[in-house]
Amino acid sequence: MTQRPNHDMPAGEQKMLTVSTSRFGEIKADPDKIITMTSPFLGFPESKHFILIPHGEDTPFMWLQSLDDAQLAFVVIPALPLVAEYQPELPAQARQELQAGAADELNILLLLTIPQSNPLKMTANLLGPLVINPEKRLAKQVILDPNKWDPRWPVFTDDGR
Repeated sequence: MTQRPNHDMPAGEQKMLTVSTSRFGEIKADPDKIITMTSPFLGFPESKHFILIPHGEDTPFMWLQSLDDAQLAFVVIPALPLVAEYQPELPAQARQELQAGAADELNILLLLTIPQSNPLKMTANLLGPLVINPEKRLAKQVILDPNKWDPRWPVFTDDGR
């Protein structure tokens, strides 16, 4: 993880880490907001630490920026505002990895694929959501039933809504 202490900052902000990213340049990361993957994303074994960066003020989109790889960032969106009926049954093993009891509230984010040539053809991965235990700041990509959940669920309808 790229980090440098900020000795020239006021005492209350000294715990912030400076992280270099390819998309955002140097950013400040609060160690208390770092999300640790209990197992890495497929294909990205070295990236275990992430932060969420809002895409803007009036949008549900966020960036999941790796703190271990400056080039790696995923566009994500909370599941419920996008797909109200999306309430997948999480495997007990996933809850155990996330140190979450049956009653603990977990956040579910969907990873988005956005074609450069046509952003309106964006899709959300309902098959492999990112599940976060906000209390422990632990996360895991959970693979669900492929017969029930679509890995390329269209975010927009044909009329662009």
